[in-house]
Amino acid sequence: MTQKIIALVDGSIYSESVCDHAAWISQRTEAPVELIHVLGRRDAPEKQDLSGSIRLGARTKLMEELAELDAQRAKLVSHRGRAVLEDARAIVDRDGVTDITTRLRHGDIVEAITEVESDARVIVIGKRGEAADFAKGHLGSNLERIVRAATRPIFVASRAFKLIEKVLVAYDGGSSAMKAVDHIARSPLFRDLKIEVITVGADSADHRKGLEDAKALLKAAGMDAATRIVEGRPEDVLGKLVEEEAFGMLVMGAYGHSRIRSLVIGSTTTEMVRSCKVPVVLMR
Repeated sequence: MTQKIIALVDGSIYSESVCDHAAWISQRTEAPVELIHVLGRRDAPEKQDLSGSIRLGARTKLMEELAELDAQRAKLVSHRGRAVLEDARAIVDRDGVTDITTRLRHGDIVEAITEVESDARVIVIGKRGEAADFAKGHLGSNLERIVRAATRPIFVASRAFKLIEKVLVAYDGGSSAMKAVDHIARSPLFRDLKIEVITVGADSADHRKGLEDAKALLKAAGMDAATRIVEGRPEDVLGKLVEEEAFGMLVMGAYGHSRIRSLVIGSTTTEMVRSCKVPVVLMR
């Protein structure tokens, strides 16, 4: 079965970028795109008894009217969801992708992803959701939940699409960082891109050995990656490198090897996703 690129669209200002990045991945990997819009529980009509202590006949009439309003609202929410998917399909089609499917789901977004990710090559999501303009300093409320639950790589799209040519791989020697390097070595997405694997920390024998191993794995896959060690704190150094050296993408493990990975995503990861103006690919 061909693995799909799962792109989550919600109609926010990030949705166009999600579609553009999904199309870019599709063109490089020849994978089809599936666009998913999830009607969450908060979108469902609220069940409230607004009738109060009204006499029986009037109360029955009011309950009928409220039920009709609930049905109308549910229909409007569903129509909006389909419109979001139609707009998203038009963008991906404009970008040159022909194999596109759409799916309108109901319920919790994490549950929806869990059901479809076995067929996914990567999951593309915007950094922030529908409240993006009002929460520029915060990540989307669903992003951390998705990263915790998903087993596939998560591609966190930046606000606007820009062609990616240069990739920074943050390598700390942990299992998720090693998995990221292995993924890069195997994926056609990274072919012909300029790759640099960087460890942030002390210039030690262990760090040098780790980078040598990463470089050897990539070289075996035909990729000539550069490596280096940069002293400092990852949350300070990585963002600065991305900006000053014009990296177009940051790839990193979702968890540092010293983190309690079953509870929260790493603090460095959270800071990078929050502050970086380029896409961040997170590996579990």
